[in-house]
Amino acid sequence: MKNARIALISPSQNAYSETFIQAQKKYLKGNVFYYFGGAIPTQLEGGTIRLPLFSRIFFKIQKKFKLTHLSFKEYALAKSFQQQNITVVLAQYGTTAHQLIRVCKLLNIPLITHFHGYDASTFSVLQYHKNYKDVFGYSSYVVAVSKKMEEKLLSLGCQKDKLVYNTYGPQPEFLEVQPTYAKKQFIAIGRFTNKKAPYYTILAFKKALEKHPDAQLLMAGDGVLFDTCKNLIKYYNLENNIKLLGVISPSAFRAYLSESIAFVQHSITPLTGDMEGTPLAVLESSAAGLPVISTKHAGIPDVIIDNETGFLVDEHDVTGMALKMIQILDAPQLAVKMGAKGKLHIKSNFSLEHYLNGLEEIIAEAVKK
Repeated sequence: MKNARIALISPSQNAYSETFIQAQKKYLKGNVFYYFGGAIPTQLEGGTIRLPLFSRIFFKIQKKFKLTHLSFKEYALAKSFQQQNITVVLAQYGTTAHQLIRVCKLLNIPLITHFHGYDASTFSVLQYHKNYKDVFGYSSYVVAVSKKMEEKLLSLGCQKDKLVYNTYGPQPEFLEVQPTYAKKQFIAIGRFTNKKAPYYTILAFKKALEKHPDAQLLMAGDGVLFDTCKNLIKYYNLENNIKLLGVISPSAFRAYLSESIAFVQHSITPLTGDMEGTPLAVLESSAAGLPVISTKHAGIPDVIIDNETGFLVDEHDVTGMALKMIQILDAPQLAVKMGAKGKLHIKSNFSLEHYLNGLEEIIAEAVKK
């Protein structure tokens, strides 16, 4: 494993919501080469995949006489893999893996496909990528981050012996947070998208304010529904109780966790079929020692024990979520009890070390094959 030369492929570099990819880049054993810039990457961190003039001319000649079926991007990537002596490719998202198959086949490099959420659930994405038939066929291993995703990938045709359930782990700094539960304050963080349904969180909190008018809700993140939520807050005159923080750093998130009473997120499956994998913010919040109030969606029930480390309600159950918020506000000692159980549960079962060890095992096996 230490000698593995891993091409870590991500569509975008350092996306703030993709901290799990940054953890792989930073902590995986072996030599990690981080490629990014589209499904077929055009950039290599700390290096280049730009072809010299001779190679570009040679490619054009091959293309003219139909001696290659590769696109120019694929050809350049293949040359880079050869230059870096890549021994295994770890593709982030099934959509990325789909685009890399021809290059991996040409060079006989094993491919590990890491699904994350939308790529395993959105109807249009599955249709476009033909239910990942080719991805499942070529991949040495396929990683699912939730039990629900595991079931879905099996139903699409992934071979059971290739499928690995391996949920993310939070950065160790979140386990170091010691919450004081000092404020009647809920914290939410994530992209403002349909599957996270931030408007439902706002509506549930509005109901909770009827009994606890001094409660606060902090919402961090950005996305297509940000303005919608801002308008909703203004319409209901909730500006004094709900603060939209925008995109914040992990350290700022930990600071808010340390003073809040619970983490809240009302994830749903929208009409597009798009689902979460296992939301990292849920894991981070539970690791920090806060109870999580969320929904029975995707991988959330895998990591949050209902009525023990948090509360889970049905998707779209705004009233149910409000009642759980009220229950925590009525009895802050419950937050302390649930939070302590949650911290222990995450530390014991979903640590970052456990997640990385799982990846390293299949990388080593793929290279052996």
